[in-house]
Amino acid sequence: MNNFQKGLFDKIQQNANINPNDILKVADSVKNANFSDEKTVRNLVRNLVKLANKPISKEKEDKIVQSIVKNKIPTDAQSLNQLFKK
Repeated sequence: MNNFQKGLFDKIQQNANINPNDILKVADSVKNANFSDEKTVRNLVRNLVKLANKPISKEKEDKIVQSIVKNKIPTDAQSLNQLFKK
């Protein structure tokens, strides 16, 4: 891991209290994931929610899953932020 990556992971761990190894495990698990499969996407969302220790409602989970499955993921930070706020 280079210094930039280490610094980034340190910052994430400091701000969100997420272990860098957990991030790498999630990243590795999605390398060949089928994002059109609802079950796969739902499991990913649940893993990320658990990892972040930030519970979300069933309604929000459904909205996120459907957005990903239907390939309607926002491409800019503001729109992505709105998706998670709803």
